[in-house]
Amino acid sequence: MAHHTPIKVVFLDRDTIPAHITLPTLHHPHHWQSYPATAPGDVIDRLQHADVAITNKVVINEAILTALPKLKLIAVAATGVNNVDLAACQAHGVQVCNVQGYATQSVPEHVMALIYALKRQLMGYHADVRQGEWQKRGQFCFFTHPIGSVAGSTLGIIGKGALGEAVGQLAQAVGMKVMFAEHQGASHCRPGYQPFEQVIQQADVLSLHCPLTDKTRHLISQDVLAKMPQHAILINTGRGDLVDEQALLYALKRDQIGGAGLDVLSQEPAPDAHPLVAASLPNLIVTPHIAWGADEAVHTLAQQLIANIDGFFRGAPQHTLIDALD
Repeated sequence: MAHHTPIKVVFLDRDTIPAHITLPTLHHPHHWQSYPATAPGDVIDRLQHADVAITNKVVINEAILTALPKLKLIAVAATGVNNVDLAACQAHGVQVCNVQGYATQSVPEHVMALIYALKRQLMGYHADVRQGEWQKRGQFCFFTHPIGSVAGSTLGIIGKGALGEAVGQLAQAVGMKVMFAEHQGASHCRPGYQPFEQVIQQADVLSLHCPLTDKTRHLISQDVLAKMPQHAILINTGRGDLVDEQALLYALKRDQIGGAGLDVLSQEPAPDAHPLVAASLPNLIVTPHIAWGADEAVHTLAQQLIANIDGFFRGAPQHTLIDALD
């Protein structure tokens, strides 16, 4: 494409990035249009003349791609791309790039925060104090919830990408023993991995850092939860559908596992009636998909997002996910 031709760029869900974070300006001549959010029915209309679609969570599927012959690039403003049909993009000659490695401090810090909060029962004690329990007890301290230690416990990690590795490093720094799980049902273990079954049976804390695919959907099932130690804590900062949420609620209510810290749910935003939001359990913490969102991380994301688009039109594409375009 000739360098002087302006490209049309449309950001479908700008509100997924904090308003106080400014996006860098594209070097390539361009027309820029951004929308706070985009409903499924408006995607085709808004991308009708676009060369580039920027999406964080808006779904772009086969039907949408078929209606947009002009589209050349989908720039995903996140690492996970389960909202984009990659096979359809390949078939339609549309390149896809994502942002990588931007949250390798932000996410692990959130994971550790959830581990500490659950192990030390911060939520339970905070609630007790607010409800007047301390005054009632008449002692300088009181113990209504058992307090666990983080150091010396075993962290099982599912997913050994940049985030899984970074979480492992932080966990080791605070004295945790770290195990990486091999794929479920794998016949042999790669170096640096341990069998899936062994990890879920031995981990005091299990943290999920694998992509959501057909193979990993409901990876944490009723069966897996039943095999975890009774005191074990589940942390999910990946994607909500990695966990069978009904099975998790059942396990938490019946003290099958010790607790859960979730930054993601199967439906986002979660409806009021979402069972895990409605359940007010002292050993369950739900945060609104913000593990990635430390200001520094978002700045890095914004820079990489724009660099991905510039690189593509400069003929030096980076972070591309479609190997060979016809």
